Amino acid sequence: MARKKQSSSAPDPEYLKKRKASLRRTHRQVIYLNDKELAAVKEYCDRFGVKERSTIFREAAMERILAQLDDSHPTLF
Repeated sequence: MARKKQSSSAPDPEYLKKRKASLRRTHRQVIYLNDKELAAVKEYCDRFGVKERSTIFREAAMERILAQLDDSHPTLF
C-alpha cells in the first residue's frame, strides 16, 4: 500500500508576513514628564531591571484604557 503524503504543519509564509506587518507599531506618541515623574520612572526601571521604558508606558496606558472600556460597556436600560 502506498503511503499518504504528510501535510506540512508549518504555517503559510504569506500569512506570517501579514501577521508580522499587522503587529508592527507605526503610530508614534510623545509624552512629556516633569522632573518628579521622570525620577519615579527611572527609579522603577532601576529597581525592577526594566530596560525598555516604552514597554512600561504602553502596558500601563493600554491596561487603563481597556479597564475603562470594560467598565463603561453599553447597557440596555
